[in-house]
Amino acid sequence: MLKGFKEFVLRGNVIDLAVAVVIGAAFTAVVTAIVTNVFTPLIGALFDAKDLESAFVIDLGGESKIMLGAVLAAVIQFLIVAVVVYFAFVLPINHLKKVAFIKKQQPTPAETVKTPPTEAELLTEIRDLLAKQQASSSGPTHPTA
Repeated sequence: MLKGFKEFVLRGNVIDLAVAVVIGAAFTAVVTAIVTNVFTPLIGALFDAKDLESAFVIDLGGESKIMLGAVLAAVIQFLIVAVVVYFAFVLPINHLKKVAFIKKQQPTPAETVKTPPTEAELLTEIRDLLAKQQASSSGPTHPTA
């Protein structure tokens, strides 16, 4: 039972997934900081608001508000993440896969490729082995004096 668990935990996919989650969490913090500290103030300044979340607020009366700026901030954050993931991870990995695939498709040099012997070569080899065997078994006899 523990052997199966050990194999599961040490399988490459589980470790890759764990690394991806940790990196994703750290990356999310970076993107959030960029959106909060760069884009949100810029867009807020364009619409004369303190920040993006206070822009595009529709007051429904009482304490009810629709905060379109907060939605816009989330969309911008998503787009930034998508752009960075594509250009930092997907594009380079696809390029490396393409290069590896092209390398794999190249023909191997003729010296390293062993062609199987032809039927005539096999028959010649068998004939030579039989002749050698026959010569050694019927070899010269020594007369006993």
